[in-house]
Amino acid sequence: MKKGILIILVNLIAISAFSQTKNFIDQPYLETRSKVDTLVSPDRIYMQISIAEKDSKGKISVEEQEHKMANKLVELGINLKKQLFLDDAASNFKKYFLRKQNVLKSKTYQLILYDAVSVGKVLTGLESIGISNVEIVKTEYSKIETLKLNLLSKAISKAKKQAEALVKPLNQKVLNAIYISNNTNYINYSLQGRTAGLKMSLVPDKEQLAPVNIDFQKIKVSSEVFVKFKID
Repeated sequence: MKKGILIILVNLIAISAFSQTKNFIDQPYLETRSKVDTLVSPDRIYMQISIAEKDSKGKISVEEQEHKMANKLVELGINLKKQLFLDDAASNFKKYFLRKQNVLKSKTYQLILYDAVSVGKVLTGLESIGISNVEIVKTEYSKIETLKLNLLSKAISKAKKQAEALVKPLNQKVLNAIYISNNTNYINYSLQGRTAGLKMSLVPDKEQLAPVNIDFQKIKVSSEVFVKFKID
């Protein structure tokens, strides 16, 4: 008896599942896909600054260069506590090399800037005090996650408008969505202009340093949705 009840229950579950699948397939629906994208300027620019002890007659210590660098950055409006960090992996005298039996010390810093204008000022300012071993390591957009959500909302709205435009000549209506999938990605292009590779020419002290012309390509962010709308 129990076995018979079990078989009946299994059959009922199978029939119910089949019925739900069949009902989904039998519903009149419309498939549509939409994509939106935008371009944003990076607002997080990460620079790496390396200073090393000069092996020469008038040897300039790391400490002296460090002091000059800090003063110059403050002069340029940089908040040292929030924007300048010591790269422990490559600095703090953990790495050194020997030349003529003298230990040559070096330090590497990471500097965070928020716009291309500041990057140009920092490059020019550091060059003016003899620090040219500077590299831009990466760029980011800090509000990327919020932007992705906004683009998804716009994409789904666009999908619904497309669906409504498709069924309007048929005198039908778009109802609720019965299936949604999405995909969001962004492309962070490489640097352009004079800073690509950071090859900077030395300018004589008597000449005034011209601002470095920097142009960061914008980051492309796109969101795409695939939607099935029930129609009536």
